[in-house]
Parts: sequence; structure tokens; C-alpha cells
Amino acid sequence: MATRIRLKRIGRKNRPFYRVVVMDSRQRRDGAAIEELGWYNPIAKDKENNFELNEERILHWLQIGAQPSDIASKLMKRAGIAMKWHLMKQGLNEKAIEKEIQKLNLRRESQAKDKLETAEKESKKKAKESEKKEEEKEVASDESGKEQVEAEKTDELVDEKTEKTEAEEKVEEKVQEAEEVTETKEKTEEKVEEKTEPAKEEAEEKKEETKVEKTEKTEIVEDKSAEKEKEAEEKKEVTTTKKSTPKKKVEKKPSAKDAKSKDEAKDDK
Repeated sequence: MATRIRLKRIGRKNRPFYRVVVMDSRQRRDGAAIEELGWYNPIAKDKENNFELNEERILHWLQIGAQPSDIASKLMKRAGIAMKWHLMKQGLNEKAIEKEIQKLNLRRESQAKDKLETAEKESKKKAKESEKKEEEKEVASDESGKEQVEAEKTDELVDEKTEKTEAEEKVEEKVQEAEEVTETKEKTEEKVEEKTEPAKEEAEEKKEETKVEKTEKTEIVEDKSAEKEKEAEEKKEVTTTKKSTPKKKVEKKPSAKDAKSKDEAKDDK
């Protein structure tokens, strides 16, 4: 019967867990196992201690002719079983195998130390680099702060100068505005005088014309009043003369009607 050392899954979904077993190569992955030889947890936090193997039983099955799978052989290498099996196949004694295994363990320990030292050195380098970067940042921030202070000072000086210049410009503008206002006032006064002089002349002419008209009217009125007085005096004289002279009786001529009436009266008699 061809036997095989392989993994058998027993974990739930998304939580895998495996048992290292010996089973017939013709069996399915999760089929019946002949013997359990250990376990393997791939999702464990401690990656160095995430498996366990029974060394004696694995060597027994290897001697019988069982063939390990790829993952099982990797686990055997990590546990040192593959090295021991290699030495056993070469025909070494147990003491020699133990020495070789000790050497292998020492190598692994030295490698682990080297790894730790390199990791520490790298961490120290990183820490130094981070410190240097922080120092550079601090220096840059100090320089930038100094530059900012200097820039602020220069800005303040520039602002003061600009404020002074602006104040001077405002004063000059006000002076110019005052001069312009005075000039405009003078111009307006001149224009008003120019406009008022002919108006005054016209008013004076109108006044003179009105005076002349009034004088003319008064003269006309006086003339009329004198004429009326003369007419009244003449009327008075006429009336006095009429009163002094006796009135003559005017004999009225008989009209044609009166003559006919008299003739008719005579006929009737």
C-alpha cells in the first residue's frame, strides 16, 4: 500500500486548520487517516510556533516508505526532521546525527541572532534617519521662522512706508482738491459775475424804461386832466352865457295834419 504524509483540513470556512496524517495516497484529502502525526495552523499570530510534529512516528513512516507532500516536507525542514532523515539515510550514528543537529541548531540560532542584530541595526538606522529628518525639519522650521520674522519685519517696514506714502498722497490729493475747489469757486464766481452784469444792466435798463413809461403815463394823464378841466371850464362858460341871454319863443309851423284837421272842423261847422 502506497502511504503518504500529508495535511488534512478540519477548520471551518475562512478559518483553516490542518492535521498532519498518514493516509493512503488513493484516499481523498479529507478521507480516513491511518495515523495522526501533528497539526498546523497557518493563521496563527506566532508564525514560529504554528505547528507541532511527532518526530519518532514520522521517521518510522519514512523508513517504511511513506512519501511526504510539499507542505509536509517544508514543515519537516523547519522542525529539523528532514536533516535527521537525510543523515540517517547516509548511515551515521545517533551521536553523529545529534552533533550535526546541534550544529544546525547553532547555525539557526546564529542566523536568528544575525537577523535580530540586522533588524536592530536597521531600526537604529531608521531612528537616526528619522532623528536627522526631524532635526533638519526643526532647522528648516527655525530658518523658515527666521525668514518669516525677517519677511514680517520687511513687510512691516514696507507697510509703514506705504502708509506714509499713502498719507502723503492723501494730503497732496486733499491739497489738490482744495486748490481745485478754490479754482472752481473762482470760476463759478466769475461766471456768475459775467452772468449777473448783463442781468443787472438789463434790470437797470428795464427800470429806466419803466420810469420813462411812468413819466410818459403821468404826462398823458396830466394832459388829459388839463383837457378835461378846460372842457369843464368851457361848459361852465357856455352855461353861464345861456343863462344870461333870454330865450326866444319859436313859433311852430303847423304841420299838414294840423291843417287838415282845422279844415275838417270848419266844414263840420
